[in-house]
Formats: sequence, C-alpha cells, structure tokens
Amino acid sequence: MSNFHGRFVWYELATSDMKAARSFYADVVEWGTKDASTSGMAYSLFTAGKAPVGGLLELPEAARKTGARPSWTGYIGVKNVDATVDRIKRLGGVVYVPPKDNPNISRFSVVADPQTATLALFEWLKPSQEQPADLDAPGRVGWHELFAADWEKAWAFYSDLFGWQKALANADVMGTYQMFSVGGVMIGGMFTKPPTVPVPFWLYYVSVADIDAAVKRVSARNGQVIDGPIKVPGGSWVVQCTDPQGAIFGLVGKRRRKRRASSMRTGWQANPEPLVVRRGRGSHRK
Repeated sequence: MSNFHGRFVWYELATSDMKAARSFYADVVEWGTKDASTSGMAYSLFTAGKAPVGGLLELPEAARKTGARPSWTGYIGVKNVDATVDRIKRLGGVVYVPPKDNPNISRFSVVADPQTATLALFEWLKPSQEQPADLDAPGRVGWHELFAADWEKAWAFYSDLFGWQKALANADVMGTYQMFSVGGVMIGGMFTKPPTVPVPFWLYYVSVADIDAAVKRVSARNGQVIDGPIKVPGGSWVVQCTDPQGAIFGLVGKRRRKRRASSMRTGWQANPEPLVVRRGRGSHRK
C-alpha cells in the first residue's frame, strides 16, 4: 500500500438519523447510496458514480450519552495499522477503537491526535482493492483541513506519522495556513483555529459541479450554510455547512455564472475568522 500511505482513503459519517442523512447527502452532493448492512449493524455506502467513497452509520447511544455529536471521520491509509497505532500512543495520541478487521476488506482503528482531533487509520487487506481517486471529480472529497490547537505541533505529529510534506503556506495577521502534500499531490491544509472554535477537528470539502446549486440544495433540505460561498485562488469557491443533524462538512466547486463583486464578498466580510482558511484553500489550483 505504499502509494496510499498517508492519503485519505475513506470517509464515514456517524449520525443520529441515518435515513435523513442519507437523503440529504444524496441530494446535496448527488451521491448514490447503497445498503451495506450486516446482521449486527445498519450501514450504508455513499457512491460517486459506481465507486464507493464513504459510509454512513448510526451514532451509538453510548456515545450520545457522553456528549458525542454527529460528525465525519476521515480514514488515512497506512502500511500497518497496528504499528501506526503504537506510534500514535508514543506520540501522545489516544486510541478510541483498537485495531480490528473488517472481514475481507480492511484493518482499521479510530484514534485522536495529541490535540484531540479524531481520525481513523485504514489498511487494505488485499492490495488489489486500492483505487486511485481524482480529488477534483464531483462527489470526491477534494480538500482536507485541520483546525488545530497549535498547527506547528500538529504538523510535527502528522508529518512524522504519515510522511506529509509542506507545500505552499499563507501568512497574515491571523496566522499561518500551511498546506501539505503526499506523493506530490496537494491534499490539504492546517492552521491554528480561532478561539471561537471550541475543539480541534478535521473538516472535509466535497467537490461539486456547481457550488451555487449545491448551496441552494443545502438550504432547501434544512441544512445550514455557516459561511460562503467564498472565492479561493484558482477560481474555486468554498462553503462550510452543517447537515440537519449537526455534522459539519464543506463544499468546493466552480460557479456556473459570474456574480457581482459585492455579492462575492458578503460572507468574507460577515465572518472574518476563517479568512486564512479560505485564502489557503485552493491556492494550489492552476
């Protein structure tokens, strides 16, 4: 799995209402859905075209009682889950779900970095199952963004663990937005979160063909647009949203029609905190 080590390979939503979430994302990002339940657990797949890109499951009742809320988790490919889990513990991270097998598919583990941002590890049991993905294709997660308590300490952890390399960086009075790559491909960025964001977390941006149409679908399906659309270098636009159950997610895509400059700046002026995020996101685009 050398080509996939350090790359995000899967995304999973734990939610309080599977039926509603399945319908919402199928409409908003135009994912297909497929039931993949087993005798012990209800589970659905999200697909882009014919390719599965993520999963959907019910947020466990025990987790809800401890205050857990619906959220997305990204799975990062590694060569050896067990060895990586041991290293995470040595580096100060926490293991939520110890390494276990998904029969005939993968070995995985759910963990948190030393600053408490949740992520998961993924190891294919059969190398032939690996599927390269075009991150810009509609329905794929095109960007991965870490809201860190301290981005420099986070960078030391992730670069050591996954071999990520620093790419472009944007800096201004609000701090530094550090982009990173793996295998020569730019896949994300990280920055020190503003005080208004309560905890560190990963935010995933799904690529859509028309950002304005997708935003309308978010509102029409009782989701909430937190911020955007905001233009980023390279011509794309980004939006931060929550689904009806409260899980946060992002959208990235082009605009089909040109808008007046004044309307393009509305979200930027209304909420300046994510300025570094937006300006950093997409600056690798041609």
